[in-house]
Formats: sequence, C-alpha cells, structure tokens
Amino acid sequence: MIIPHPLLGPRDSQEFTYLGDASLIERPDWQAEDAVGRFHDYLYLRDNPAGAHRELWFHEQGDRSWLVVTRDTVTHEIISAELARDVARAKGRSK
Repeated sequence: MIIPHPLLGPRDSQEFTYLGDASLIERPDWQAEDAVGRFHDYLYLRDNPAGAHRELWFHEQGDRSWLVVTRDTVTHEIISAELARDVARAKGRSK
C-alpha cells in the first residue's frame, strides 16, 4: 500500500506505524466534570466501519510525522493523507 505523504510524496506503508482511529487526536478535557466518562469512551470505544475511515499513521522510518489517512477499509484505497498537526490546528486543538 502506498501512502501519499503530504510533504515527502508517495511512501510505502511499511515505513509507517498504524495507530488507529483518527479520533484519538480529539483528546477530552481532563478538567471537565464528566472527564471520567469521556476518557472511558476515548480509550475504549471505537467504530469499525466498512468503507471510508480516518486513521492515524506515524512515519516512523521517515520524518517521524503523524498523518491522518483517509482509507477505504474494504479496498485499502487511500483517499487522502494530511498532517495530523494541520488537522488538529483546524479544530483549534494545537499550537
């Protein structure tokens, strides 16, 4: 599988480590009143869709960047790849 890295171009998926659902970049506020319940859901509940799914991949054998890859879980077609920092910044989650 080839992942289109936004900075480095096409890369073999063996250069990356798969982390899981991209919702992991939406970490709950630990100071919220319902933080325990939110962290439970954050840590243990995941969707397992057949079709387009956003995933986190770490470019371990490259520039060590984190990517949000949108992949069809049925065909393994890569639909898009974005830097995770850009996705987090767009949501106001990072500097």
